[in-house]
Amino acid sequence: MSFRISMVVLALVILGGYQQVKSQSHSSYNGFDLVDETGNIRKPSDFRDRYQALGAYSVRDLNGGEEMHHTDASPDTAQAYRKTVKYPDGTVLVKEVFGTEHAQMTTGDAHWASGTKVWFVMIKDEKGRYPGNPLWGDGWGWALFKSDAPNKQVATDYKKDCLGCHVPAQATDWVYVQGYPVLASK
Repeated sequence: MSFRISMVVLALVILGGYQQVKSQSHSSYNGFDLVDETGNIRKPSDFRDRYQALGAYSVRDLNGGEEMHHTDASPDTAQAYRKTVKYPDGTVLVKEVFGTEHAQMTTGDAHWASGTKVWFVMIKDEKGRYPGNPLWGDGWGWALFKSDAPNKQVATDYKKDCLGCHVPAQATDWVYVQGYPVLASK
């Protein structure tokens, strides 16, 4: 009898641990864990491992050079967006801008990303949590990190440092969704 009870208890402990791991891995992500009490945003260190790729753009920069812009989103973002066509509160978007290299290959003139230039981080804020912080507004927290100091946020005012590039995407919540095919309904 005690063997059966021990096996039942063991099974419940294993199942409970599995359910906890499952709920942690599939729960919505709280991007505000990346924000201090005054609204300073930290770049997520694990975005390449934990975030979902949304898409990439090939961009000719203002100096005529080529860049590759690759955007990742915090877990569950794409699934939630497909259901509601909006980003859930706490969503984190990380756009990593790379330089490029290219070579003639059997498939043609191939171009690939090389060397990170900057990271842009946005955190969806439906509640306007940091009204006195100039890096928060229009429903988002905005941050910029450069490759020579990857953990130092360098933007000072989102209206001056960030918003200008996003004006054409105002109708889609300031994000260029047309380059993110995983956001489209299946």
